[in-house]
Parts: sequence; structure tokens; C-alpha cells
Amino acid sequence: MEKGKENQTNFAGFILLGLSSSPEFQILLFPIFLSLYLLSLLGNLVIILLIYSNSNLFHTPMYFFLSHLSLADIGFSSNTVPKMLQILVSQINTISYSGCLAQMFFFVVFCTTDNFLLACMAYDRYMAICRPLRYTTIMSYRRCLMLAAVSWLLSFSQGLLYVFTLSRFSFCGSREIPHFFCDLHPLLKLSCSDTSSAEMLLIIEGTATMLGPLVLILLSYMFIVSKVFKVPSASGKYKAFSTCSAHLTTVALFYGTLIGTYIRPSSTYSGSRLKVASIFYTVITPTLNPFIYSLRNSEMHGALKRLVRIWFRGNRV
Repeated sequence: MEKGKENQTNFAGFILLGLSSSPEFQILLFPIFLSLYLLSLLGNLVIILLIYSNSNLFHTPMYFFLSHLSLADIGFSSNTVPKMLQILVSQINTISYSGCLAQMFFFVVFCTTDNFLLACMAYDRYMAICRPLRYTTIMSYRRCLMLAAVSWLLSFSQGLLYVFTLSRFSFCGSREIPHFFCDLHPLLKLSCSDTSSAEMLLIIEGTATMLGPLVLILLSYMFIVSKVFKVPSASGKYKAFSTCSAHLTTVALFYGTLIGTYIRPSSTYSGSRLKVASIFYTVITPTLNPFIYSLRNSEMHGALKRLVRIWFRGNRV
């Protein structure tokens, strides 16, 4: 048997170094991230419940895509945060080889789905503001369902590509990953195989997958801004921009950390910088999204009030 294959066969798993090596600091971090995670789950589940319990919201394209975005955010944070919490509270920081590949697979899937869904939402805003007369016809429920299905399908395909590529590498040296989950670039740095060609392929594919939707988002908002500036009244301009404010905030939070983190060779990565950036898009952004989309949204407020009234009436009976 070849040496690389033998090492790969005997390889048992990895050691996640987590956020900090200080036990005192870990005890302090645990309640913070547990609270953020539970808040993220609650907020996104409420968003999904409100949309699926209200027919008007569910058949409105913006809210339809928002329900899928909330679902992806639940998966995004649930794929990484529970393991991070386990490391913080129990010091059990090992993860099996198959478990590591599975974690990376779902990370890629949910991250890419967020990416595509944000582009779908930008396209929806473009059609609503720039093509209002054709909006109902083009953004039908069937078209929205197709866009969501394609987003999930492409994301699962990309996840499989990453896992297939990584599974061909041998790991015969250090098993320590300076991160709180199995991310692609730390794993590539641990491999004793020649990863240069695969890394270049993944960088090109990942960049295209990330920047393609981002270009669509930017183009959509260029047309939106051009259209809104032609509106004569200040109130009309404010109303048009207010419908896009939540989406723009989410786009800025999501892409702001993701692009600077992943569009570069793995040899240039800093462990501490990668951890901080990862906290933003795996914990902070999924926690903030429900509040961003609901705080100033009268339709969501109305749906929540109706749901609360129904719940109280049911309990009284």
C-alpha cells in the first residue's frame, strides 16, 4: 500500500482548537454564544412560522424567499455553533474524519444557499420597483418556487464537489485545526498531499459562485437607484428605498466578512482573523436577520399580532 493511502486509512479525525485555549475565557464565552444561538433559532423559527401561517405573506415573493433564508440561517448556525459550545463547556474538541467532512458539506450548502437567496431577493426588489406592471406575472409563486429549488440544488452540488475534492487528500501530519469548525482552508493546510491544483479549482469555482450572485445584486440596485431618483416626490423615494433597506443591510453583513475571508489562497490565512470573521456569518448575521426584517415591517408586526391573538384564544378554550 502506498504511504499516502496508508496514512489516510489510519487517520482517525481532527482536533478543533476552538476559540480560545484559556479555560476562564471559555467559561465566559459559553453563555454569550449559547444566548446568541438560542436567539437565532427563536427569531428565525418565528419568521418561518409567521410566513407559513399567513397565506398573504407566503405568496408574496419577498417573504417566500425570506422564509427560505431563515431556514438556511438555522442550518448555518446549527451546523457549527453546537460543536463550538461543546468545546467551550466540556473541552471535548475532537471530531471524526467523516463528521468533519459532513460539517464542511453542510457549511458550504447553507452558506451558498444564503448567497443565492440574497440574489433572488435583489431580483425581486428590482422587478417590484423597476417593472411594477409585469411584477405579478413574472414573480409568480411557480417562478419563486423554481428559483428557491435551483438555489438549494446548486448549493448541494457545490457541497458535494468540496467534499469529493477534500476526500481525495491524505492527512499524515498534525490533526489540529485552529478553528471552531471544519473549514475548507484550514483543512487544506493540514493535508500532506499536493493541493495546489484542487485549491485553484475551488478558489475559481467558489469565487464565481460568490461573486456571480453579488454582481446580480449590485446590478439590480444600480437599476433600482436609477429608477428611484426619477421619482419626483421625496416620500416616494423614501418608500421605495425603505423596501430595500433590510435586504441591503443583510447583504452588507453577509458579504462584508465572507469575501475578505475566502477569496484568497489558503496559505495567507490567519487563524485568529478567520475565527472572528466566521463568528460574524455563522452567529451574528443569523441572529440579526430576523430583527432586521421584522423591526420596521408592518406586515410582519400584523402577522405576529394575529398569531398571538390566535394562541391566546386557543389557551383560553
